[in-house]
Amino acid sequence: MSVEPVTTKDHEARMCRPHLQLTKTEIEEISEMLLYEELSRARIRDLEEGVRAQRARGSARAVRRWTRVARWAARRAERYELDQN
Repeated sequence: MSVEPVTTKDHEARMCRPHLQLTKTEIEEISEMLLYEELSRARIRDLEEGVRAQRARGSARAVRRWTRVARWAARRAERYELDQN
């Protein structure tokens, strides 16, 4: 078994595909497809931003709730301490 050295130029010559010549209609179709793709990406980004904002609001709400629970528990513990003395 023998191996022939391959230069970068040889490799590129074998791998290079002929350039496609697109018609005006094909270019317009591709442009339209890319436009729809970009619009869908923008919608996804908007949805993700909305979800992040909703999570932030929910997190703040949870903090307030747990703060109230902690205050209630502290008051109850104080009352329990006073009743024990």
